[in-house]
Parts: sequence; C-alpha cells; structure tokens
Amino acid sequence: MLPLMLIVHIFLGSTLAGTAVIAVLVMGYTAVLPIVLAAAVGFVAAFPASYLVARKLEG
Repeated sequence: MLPLMLIVHIFLGSTLAGTAVIAVLVMGYTAVLPIVLAAAVGFVAAFPASYLVARKLEG
C-alpha cells in the first residue's frame, strides 16, 4: 500500500499545499515565511489524507 499512498500523496500534497498558499495570499500575507509555512502544512497534512485515500482505493 505504500507505493499507492506515495502516488496519491503527489497529487494531494500539491493540491493541499497550493490551496493553503492561495488562502494565505488571499488573507494578505505577502512575506515569504507565511507562504512557505502554508505550503509545508499542506504537504504534511496530505500524508494522513493520502493514507485514507489509498486504503479506500485498495478496498
């Protein structure tokens, strides 16, 4: 299940990180640190989400 989880994480990680970065930019933060932190939080948050999706896909 690990290879499937990593493949799913590629898509979910970029989606969640991008969404978090857009949310930070909409809130008006233009400094580098909030943008990088938002991307990192989205990347890390995708690990449990990708595990759940991979588990559902495998049945």
